[in-house]
Amino acid sequence: MKINSLVSVIGIAVLSACSHQQVSDHDESLTTLYRLYNFEQPVLPQALKSENTNLTLVPGPNGQQLQVSFQSKQHHEASLIFTPEQPWQWGQYPAFGFAMDIENPADESIHFYAKTKDGDGKQHNRSFAVPANSRNTYYMELRGADLTTDTGLRANPKAWITGAEPMIWRHSDKVIDVDNVTSISFTVRGLLQDKSVNIDNVRLVAPKSLDADYLTGLLDEFGQNDKVDTPYKVESTEQMRRQATAEAKQLSQGAPTDRSRFGGWREGPKLEATGRFRTAKYKGKWSLVDPNGYLFYSNGIANVRMSNTSTLTGYDFDHTLLDERSSNDLTPEDSKGLNRVSDKALPTRHVVSPVRADMFTWLPEYDEPLGAHYGYRRSVHSGPVERGETYSFYRANLERKYKTDDAPDYMATWRDVTVDRMLQWGFTSFGNWIDPAFYQMDRIPYFANGWIIGDFKTVSSGNDYWSPLPDPFDPLFAERAEATIKRVAQEVDNNPWCVGVFIDNEKSWGAMGSVESQYGIVLNTLTRRDADSPTKAAFSRWLMQRYDSVAALNQAWGTDFANWQSVSEGVSTEGYTEAQLADFAELLQLYAEKYFEVVHDTLEQHMPDYLYMGARFADWGMTPEIRRAAAKYADVVSYNYYKEGINEPFFGFLAELDKPSIIGEFHNGATDSGVFNPGLIHSESQADRGEMYVDYVTSAVENPYLVGTHWFQYLDSPITGRAYDGENYNVGFVSVADVPYSPLVKAAQRINKTLYHRRFQ
Repeated sequence: MKINSLVSVIGIAVLSACSHQQVSDHDESLTTLYRLYNFEQPVLPQALKSENTNLTLVPGPNGQQLQVSFQSKQHHEASLIFTPEQPWQWGQYPAFGFAMDIENPADESIHFYAKTKDGDGKQHNRSFAVPANSRNTYYMELRGADLTTDTGLRANPKAWITGAEPMIWRHSDKVIDVDNVTSISFTVRGLLQDKSVNIDNVRLVAPKSLDADYLTGLLDEFGQNDKVDTPYKVESTEQMRRQATAEAKQLSQGAPTDRSRFGGWREGPKLEATGRFRTAKYKGKWSLVDPNGYLFYSNGIANVRMSNTSTLTGYDFDHTLLDERSSNDLTPEDSKGLNRVSDKALPTRHVVSPVRADMFTWLPEYDEPLGAHYGYRRSVHSGPVERGETYSFYRANLERKYKTDDAPDYMATWRDVTVDRMLQWGFTSFGNWIDPAFYQMDRIPYFANGWIIGDFKTVSSGNDYWSPLPDPFDPLFAERAEATIKRVAQEVDNNPWCVGVFIDNEKSWGAMGSVESQYGIVLNTLTRRDADSPTKAAFSRWLMQRYDSVAALNQAWGTDFANWQSVSEGVSTEGYTEAQLADFAELLQLYAEKYFEVVHDTLEQHMPDYLYMGARFADWGMTPEIRRAAAKYADVVSYNYYKEGINEPFFGFLAELDKPSIIGEFHNGATDSGVFNPGLIHSESQADRGEMYVDYVTSAVENPYLVGTHWFQYLDSPITGRAYDGENYNVGFVSVADVPYSPLVKAAQRINKTLYHRRFQ
């Protein structure tokens, strides 16, 4: 749908609203189509439900309003849910959004997850932050042209011309059945303290005007937002170089004085020195120990590399002139460098996505010096094109900023400046995904990483978000694991500054909530033939050892298999007995233990002096069985946890495992940077980012099982989305122009200065 057409249908929608209660807005940029709740009655609407939440009617600026108090500190999550007796039917509105006024009277911002469901099971997910001491209108578009335009961005620029704040798109279904809306919920998760807001004027709205150019001319020549000014925006190469000169003077201060050579706590106790990093429990708290024997807490930044700095330009080439990927690749394409196309392909360059091509006000010619920062992606995870040309504005900016006649190797200068920053900002290490060019600098500890990819067989949990899971019983998996780890060992080259090795990342192992989500790997694999799936064959062998006969299996499972051959041909059951559920748990752990055993044993063979850091579990993709399997083989179990902090209701399992654990990823972001999407956790501003950073790290440092926290990532995502999947997050310590976000940096310095005293005293 064209933008001009959208403006016309909004007018139609406004007229059609006359059959409902027509009201006026105090925000003149929005038209209210239909008011759902104004809370002026003495009792709460029946459609309001709550989970771990207190609802109270209180006085407001325009009568009564709803006070919502979330008890998330005691209960990992808490929700306010609008659930009508009959599904809402909003199909008469060609374009509209759901809106409400929210007041936050507290001194801290609050981050919400919003979910709209329809009767077909589709989910429309968004999130947003409500600043401290504020009151504003927040809206989410539920029908409109923007929802059907695939831009390749995780969150698009604001199309509605309004002072109201949009709820930022997250994931799942942009288009749902608006004639069959069954619920709209607002949830908080992982709060470090209970919070409350006041809500009023819940309604359907439409904008009175739209920005017809909201997707065009987004970036300037430096890859910054061309339509807004921020304190972190650069205007010229000369300005960037002046900033580099000024920063160099500040960075000469070095690391905090209480650090050992390897970043450990020099002023603390000295344990046995082994010449390598290891783990130990000290006074009831797990800790890393540096090569010289000092207690070590790994606080650092992950993803310090040029991978993921590129964005799709909307151009492509004749595919017959491009080299395809090798089946022997050891690194996924999105974790590689630019992957530049050959010169023979350049004459075939053509536009394949006008939407994306129009986002740029400037791109260089290939034969210009800055044309060296073009690249290519042969495949992507999501977006409007399946493959295409990319450009890295960050790399281009590094060349502009650091390349001089005296220092032509600008990447070497960037690496030196980056390490200087890490030390002066007080960090003790890097995190995961560090450019191997840092490995032999011998200035700051780091973690190596590898991916096990190849043509081995796979299994499925039913939610293979990034990719299907490997079949660890396939001998080819062990071969590919060895090939990967050999490469990592070569890169590390016996370096004592390497703490350990992460292998793989955020696999969809399963999720709590239902039998199907928790045991998806087992249920899906059981349906397969032994001959087709090594894991299924292992499951069949386990069942034969578990039960003396098929009759015993049938009695326990409530099934009627004729013989063991029937089991080997595929098992599908409906309904679950207690015996089945117990067996599913055993089979899931059998699968996971095989995976972690293969990786552990291969690392032990080729890198015996380095810690195995696990596979960095996403909180949405792990189960107790998977965690137990990891704890059996990994030296440190790793978790990526995007919330406001480490809260006991979720992380209570750490005590059960009693294993050194580490946070592999966390972050927050804000839109005052000029980036359209704050990230997975929203803050209200750059200053708020810093305060939230301190709160998160403090909560982790005070946890006796956590030995580190790694922020994701060093620099912002490209504003027009990273090439692989469109992530366009303000989650960097530096901008695309390599400008540090000073409030976040100062906050990190503040917490890092007292890091070891907080941890061990």
